[in-house]
Amino acid sequence: MLFPEVFGRNNFDAFDDFFNDSFDRQFGRPHRMPPHPPVQVMKTDVKETDTGYELAVDLPGVKKENVKAEINDGYLTISATTEQNNDQQDENDKYIRRERFSGSYSRSFYVGRDVTEADIKAKFTDGVLKLDIPKKEPSVPEKKYISIED
Repeated sequence: MLFPEVFGRNNFDAFDDFFNDSFDRQFGRPHRMPPHPPVQVMKTDVKETDTGYELAVDLPGVKKENVKAEINDGYLTISATTEQNNDQQDENDKYIRRERFSGSYSRSFYVGRDVTEADIKAKFTDGVLKLDIPKKEPSVPEKKYISIED
């Protein structure tokens, strides 16, 4: 590619959009959005095994201390925060480029009300959070009958 990508698109796309949008407006056609892949955060692979589920959550650039997994009302919620600071200076301490990014994101999965935090095993290696979640049969409430007198 000859031109660098800006915001996930190359300069030819922006150039084409300018002329297509002007043409569409001039002839009364509705504005069409160019196809762009959706931003995918926390890409997750879910694999079913005989005894449970294995989740592999991609968290590139996130440190282990910035990842949290909690379970509440049958929902497993994974959240992560990240901060990046890319300062580059020349020999005279003048900024050549300063870019900063901070963000947080989360994702939830229903695992059932019978799964507890003690049941789930988690490991974070090389930017991938791996979770082993056991399958549990939902508990059936015990029926309690009331005796009826004669």
